[in-house]
Amino acid sequence: VLEALIVYWNHFLVSLYSSEDTQQQIIRETFHLVSKRDENVCNFLEGGLLIGGSDNKLIYRHYATLYFVFCVDSSESELGILDLIQVFVETLDKCFENVCELDLIFHVDKVHNILAEMVMGGMVLETNMNEIVTQIDAQNKLEKSETFIFQSPRQDR
Repeated sequence: VLEALIVYWNHFLVSLYSSEDTQQQIIRETFHLVSKRDENVCNFLEGGLLIGGSDNKLIYRHYATLYFVFCVDSSESELGILDLIQVFVETLDKCFENVCELDLIFHVDKVHNILAEMVMGGMVLETNMNEIVTQIDAQNKLEKSETFIFQSPRQDR
């Protein structure tokens, strides 16, 4: 079960999917655990004390300046989650045309929609990037048509 997703770059942190009460402590602990690791070591490690200790795992990938860290329970496949991260990043890349930190900041709602197409209730729903992009495009078209309807001048009879 997927417990949390944390995306961060260098020293600025953003949490996309986590509970509010311990959010900042979890982010600090996760940042400390992941950022201190060498580039040539394994991409999974046991969760820290706040994250559930040995019951949970941190699985991460580093892309340029971005780190994508998934916190999962011990029943999840590490390689499966690494693939999920790859699909998530490639989908972000397709939707934002070469995703960067600013896309994640200014379009957090779109990032949440992409994540919601992939994961619901901690369970992976979809990993087909083309299907995810198709659904996101459909949502975008619907939002644009709703915006057009609400912005159109009203014609009274």
